[in-house]
Amino acid sequence: MELGLALVLELLALGAVVGFLAGLLGVGGGMMLVPVMTWLLTQRGVETGLAVKMAIATSMATILFTSLSSVRAHHRLGAVRWLVARSMAPGILAGGLLAGAGAFSVLKGQGLALLFSAFIGYTALQMMLDRKPRPGRELPGAWGLVGVGSCVGFISALVGAGGAFLSVPFMTWCNVPPRHAVGTSAALGFPIALASTAGYVISGWHLPTALPGAVGYLYLPALAIVAATSVLLAPLGARTAQRINVVVLKRLFALLLMALAASMLHRGLAG
Repeated sequence: MELGLALVLELLALGAVVGFLAGLLGVGGGMMLVPVMTWLLTQRGVETGLAVKMAIATSMATILFTSLSSVRAHHRLGAVRWLVARSMAPGILAGGLLAGAGAFSVLKGQGLALLFSAFIGYTALQMMLDRKPRPGRELPGAWGLVGVGSCVGFISALVGAGGAFLSVPFMTWCNVPPRHAVGTSAALGFPIALASTAGYVISGWHLPTALPGAVGYLYLPALAIVAATSVLLAPLGARTAQRINVVVLKRLFALLLMALAASMLHRGLAG
């Protein structure tokens, strides 16, 4: 499969939409990137199982770029608890690398599609109901945070997400103010993406070159295009969010996520 003009334009549009929605609604781009990129690759002859893995890997790799601008903004607002982030980071690196280099290559693409479907279906339901966990305890000690970090890194690597869907509810439950929970989770996005991406490259190194520009499970042309456009459009989404009520938009987006979850569920079951 060659990187034709049509695919370039589709990836530019995908990156723009994902970046704008991430800034507007504060949601991770992987929830849209993975299903749409899976569809784009399968339409061009890539086997479904491999397309799912390449979409997850490429989606996670974009977080290497988008997380930097996000954490800088949160840091300026004083919303990052760096001590918590540093305590969780070793576990996150270990869990992300273990999943990316081990479990990711062992699991079939159809199984990952089912797991991803469950992930975005759950996220959509939480967004629709606007549920937030109630504070119930304090943060654990250093080793406890390492353990939590390893779980966050492992699961995030399997679904191509930045980890906020796990770390934000956990920190909120542990009496961390929501603003700090979001800011600290943003700081965790980079080590999750770094470890996972390294794992995807290692586990997919033995693959024959399925696509020109692919390294392991990473599709580098898509990574470059989507990362660049999403970083450019995210600030516009954030500025727009300051001028409109996003509650209704979040619920509409939740419906879209449910449709994407159904699509990934169909791909997983069909496989």
